[in-house]
Amino acid sequence: MKKATIYTGCGDDGTTSLMHGTRVPKDHPRVEAYGTIDELNACIGLLCACLPAEQHPTMQRIENNLLTIGCALADETDSTPTIAEEDITTLEEEIDKLEASMPPMHKFILPATNDAAARANLCRTVCRRAERRLVTLQRECPTAPCTATYINRLSDYLFLLQRQLAEGVEKKWEKPCM
Repeated sequence: MKKATIYTGCGDDGTTSLMHGTRVPKDHPRVEAYGTIDELNACIGLLCACLPAEQHPTMQRIENNLLTIGCALADETDSTPTIAEEDITTLEEEIDKLEASMPPMHKFILPATNDAAARANLCRTVCRRAERRLVTLQRECPTAPCTATYINRLSDYLFLLQRQLAEGVEKKWEKPCM
């Protein structure tokens, strides 16, 4: 029996295969989009490593949704199901709970005050990049509308999670924007 190996050499020429075998450049907008979603999911995993257990179910749901989105983006036939409106609604409910538990914000806040908050902020910035990659991809080929909406809401959730994880200690940006 031949031993399976992780390396195939097929990508040595700067191309990769999408789900149904279409070869595209590794910097194709579709690959950039699902690759950034994958990077975001890795960052979420890093964040989870320092979260209390009660937050794990929400984060696991987010990780599963990100894998679903990545899979749908890798499908050049757009036949793979992606997330649904209910996933967005669930995330919005989590956002509402977080927002209700903290004081209003009147100034920009600096990225973090502790390790967990810093990790949440990193996740937020990668999430924003994923959203930009989705916008680029959508110019070339439409994606499910729920995908971009979910990623947009996720960055809001991660921002509020960062604020919660800062445990009330927020460093305010002191310079005016204008």
